[in-house]
Amino acid sequence: MSGMEHRTDRIEARVAPAEARRIRYASELVHTSVSNFMVTSTLDAAEEVITRHSFTLVSSEYFDQMLAALDSPSEPMPRLKEAAQRHRLRPRFERA
Repeated sequence: MSGMEHRTDRIEARVAPAEARRIRYASELVHTSVSNFMVTSTLDAAEEVITRHSFTLVSSEYFDQMLAALDSPSEPMPRLKEAAQRHRLRPRFERA
């Protein structure tokens, strides 16, 4: 977060007294305020969660098999072909 950005939103959390003590102690160890410690820690956790849910990692062997399957010709699916043709022939909307 840049220094020029104004902090206007507020997020509150209820914690047990023992949790509050640990958070305060940790913030003291890194010489920052409890608020800054909580925001920084939460943003780090948020980035990790977002990254984990944004990408799918697979082994190179699996990836190569997937590409080979996509490149190989598929078997014809007559019912799917018929449905696609019906969809193309049907008007998307009717004019009044």
